[in-house]
Amino acid sequence: MTFISNIINGISLGSVYAIIALGYTMVYGIAKMLNFAHGDVIMVGAYVSFCTTAYLGLPPIVSVFFAMIVCTILGILIEGLAYKPLRRATSLAVLITAIGMSYFLQNIALLIWGSAPKVFSTVVPFGSLSLFDGKLILTSESMLTVAACIIIMVCLMFFTKKTRIGKAMRAVSEDKDAAELMGINVNVTISVTFAIGSALAAIAGVLLCSAYPTLVPTTGSMPGIKAFTAAVFGGIGSIPGAMIGGILLGIIEIFSKSYISTSLSDAIVFAVLIIVLLVKPTGILGKKITEKV
Repeated sequence: MTFISNIINGISLGSVYAIIALGYTMVYGIAKMLNFAHGDVIMVGAYVSFCTTAYLGLPPIVSVFFAMIVCTILGILIEGLAYKPLRRATSLAVLITAIGMSYFLQNIALLIWGSAPKVFSTVVPFGSLSLFDGKLILTSESMLTVAACIIIMVCLMFFTKKTRIGKAMRAVSEDKDAAELMGINVNVTISVTFAIGSALAAIAGVLLCSAYPTLVPTTGSMPGIKAFTAAVFGGIGSIPGAMIGGILLGIIEIFSKSYISTSLSDAIVFAVLIIVLLVKPTGILGKKITEKV
């Protein structure tokens, strides 16, 4: 049962990475920007949910929606203030700005909430499921995380393929200038993309802290980096690729901790990124794009 339990834990952890990776892959796929502040938006979402339940006494489900609203507004502000002025700038300038925004959010969190760890209570209202006379336990957090990941991916696929704004996103992804000539508001489309990605970050932050209930100002940093690895692994820019990459990475991490070494698990995860970039730089479902000169 240990093997099956590791598979389940890996899928659960990978589902959190997948939800975070969906934010990365949407922003990169449409705006062609790597938003490394995304991991810190996760942290903000978790803190907002914590404050809503611990200080205001509101139900957990309300705290999730409140965190999504705050992170959505935060995502729009980050895009408008930090990234929009650099729309035509070099990739290096955008990367430096993203790193600066990440440190800015972390230090703001330190000023507001301090460095002391906060104990995050679960937002899941139901208990665990015991199978095979207690030999296999399915935690409520694991079941909710996997279900949320599947629902979010399906909704995003429908949104990008069937809705008007989703089609606008795909057009902007192909060619910003051509999309603008066709009457699409590129600025609004990119802002909506950041808003959706930040809302997903809030959900991921709540789910992550429900499973691992220690909240500090750097909560989202390492999961954010691993989720970026998952996005590259699955093929950055691909929504199904983000989910596949996240789940595979979660399984690799759990099996590394269980069968190799807990201290080496992170190194193994990032070694996967290096191998993927060497063997198949576009990722599992990524497409090679040929630029015409």
